[in-house]
Amino acid sequence: MIRREEELRSDAVKISAMLMAISARTAPKSKGIDDLEIVYVDGGDKDRIADKMIELAKEKGEGWKRDGESLKKAEGILIIGVKGDKSLGLNCSACGFKDCKEFEKAKRVRGDYDGPNCIFKVLDLGIALGSAVKLASVINVDNRIIYRIGVVAKMLGLTNSSVALGIPLSCTGKNPFFDRKR
Repeated sequence: MIRREEELRSDAVKISAMLMAISARTAPKSKGIDDLEIVYVDGGDKDRIADKMIELAKEKGEGWKRDGESLKKAEGILIIGVKGDKSLGLNCSACGFKDCKEFEKAKRVRGDYDGPNCIFKVLDLGIALGSAVKLASVINVDNRIIYRIGVVAKMLGLTNSSVALGIPLSCTGKNPFFDRKR
């Protein structure tokens, strides 16, 4: 059996996403407590996210359309989020509250993201995202961290995280997620 490289792309992206998920999962976490959520999306669900982003451009601005159009060129998306409503009990006040007890009692606000969030959980998310895209870079998979993908994934119920971001993945001759029109 002979398979051309073009026939391997979808499988290659899925394997890359699996490896990126492991990289994100094993990234260091504050106090060793893991509250990450990692989801891979492709096919019709990927297109649903792209279409919703384009639809939201009417109310949120042209950047949503630009990112939705570039997402259509992706083979798949790795969504990484965190449940940031749990405190670590450090009483650091970085969340804006005097101590973790106040933070835990605070009224939750829903928006693009849900808040407030423990700063350490958000830092854990950033480290996990960095670990995942570093691996993608090493294995030459086109990618970019896009805020809007995570927002729409939350809207569509694809993630239960309070904060989520999406990493579209592709393996083409030119990264479709850069050099975007403004």
